[in-house]
Amino acid sequence: MSTSAASPAPAAPPRTYSRWASLVVLCAGTLMTILDGNVVTVAMPAVQRDLGFSAPGLAWVVNAYLIPFGGLLLLAGRLGDLIGRKRMFTAGLSVFTAASVLCGVADDRAVLVAARAVQGVGGAMTSAVVLGMLVALFPEGREQARAIAVFSAVGAAGGALGTFLGGALTQTLGWHWIFLINLPIGIVALVAAVRVLAPDRPDAAAGSARGADHLGAALVTGALMLTVYVIVGSGERSPGRTLSLSALAVTLFVAFALRQSRAARPLLRLGLFRSRLLSGANVVQILMVATMYGFQFIGALYLQRVLGYGELATGMAFLPAPVAIGVLMLGLSARAIGRFGAYRVLLSGLALIVAGMALLSRAPVEGVYAVDVLPPMLLLAAGFAAAMPALTGLAMAGAREEDAGLASGLFNTTQVVGGALGLAVLSVLAASRTDGLLDGGGESVPAIAEGYQLAFRVATAVAVAAFVLAAVVLGARRPVRVRPEAG
Repeated sequence: MSTSAASPAPAAPPRTYSRWASLVVLCAGTLMTILDGNVVTVAMPAVQRDLGFSAPGLAWVVNAYLIPFGGLLLLAGRLGDLIGRKRMFTAGLSVFTAASVLCGVADDRAVLVAARAVQGVGGAMTSAVVLGMLVALFPEGREQARAIAVFSAVGAAGGALGTFLGGALTQTLGWHWIFLINLPIGIVALVAAVRVLAPDRPDAAAGSARGADHLGAALVTGALMLTVYVIVGSGERSPGRTLSLSALAVTLFVAFALRQSRAARPLLRLGLFRSRLLSGANVVQILMVATMYGFQFIGALYLQRVLGYGELATGMAFLPAPVAIGVLMLGLSARAIGRFGAYRVLLSGLALIVAGMALLSRAPVEGVYAVDVLPPMLLLAAGFAAAMPALTGLAMAGAREEDAGLASGLFNTTQVVGGALGLAVLSVLAASRTDGLLDGGGESVPAIAEGYQLAFRVATAVAVAAFVLAAVVLGARRPVRVRPEAG
């Protein structure tokens, strides 16, 4: 008689989690949020036509997403440290996907703007913890460089692909589908995240969450959201109102800093900024991303308003950039960082960005795509493919493991703020230059072209500033680190 039935059942083997499968899931979630920040741009005329937006009101289809996204990243990053990064990531995917459906079925201006704001909340929850999860999955230097290169390639390609997909979907299916396409993607990503991502340590997280600094969270979130609001809407208000809102944002930041210096369990340890790598990398990123956003948005306008390209043609014209970024990041960036070091690769990438923007600043009225647009675009793509993974690695190397979620949120926050700042400043400069020439009797297309030339020259100067700052601050032989007892 067999005794197998009476024998105790063997213990189930512990579940194993694939790090590279986890990376795919994290990249998929990030791609959704990045695409959505750009895909709406080309569809704006169709949205305005269908829902009756005014010209100033139409801007809030973008701003309603950008403001909560940028303002909540830091808070979401810290909450991810406290309650669990997987929990924050999956919750963000759920919120983002549900809000995308609301955007897709919206038939009213207020509904669309409100749904876009909820999308921004979900995007912040998802994006804020990704880098922290990534560096925890790949602690070893060479593998971490490869993982960061893959993640950066997805992010960079997503930004450029958004322009193409926005034009293609709007022209073939209608603007609603730029949002509805997120439903199947979001469901697949959410199911995969639940099954593939390793769970966090809930006990340790819960113990820390009870002492979270809620007042500090309110202050810094309000300050960041107000800052982004001031940046993206600066061209729509009087100088006096912009100044008063800026003063209020500064006041909130000061109040937050005072709170963090006195709180028993601060949301953001001020000692974190003693790291030269972390602080310097975030400032360099603001300048670099401001430059790249100038290329993406002003470049698209140059193709449409000066060279006469249509929406879909503009999107196709930008395709070489994400292709080049993806190939270079996946094929060369990690190996270059492993061989030459992140610092040298970063400087090389920034130098290419400076060269690309300098060439683009010509932007002639009778420009030819293959001569005047494609070569600087490829230089910018190569520079970004080299610089972004190196900069990400340097920034995350400056944070302690328990602060990885916060550092990730901070790095994503400066990326959003840098993009908003670059877009706002360069757009205002271009418009002011064009208006001045038109008021003086200049012709329309040449005046528009000169406005874009000015914007590209300023972007070139900003890229030079990023190069110099990186060379001086990030090149120290012994960068300042955050000490364990710093608080």
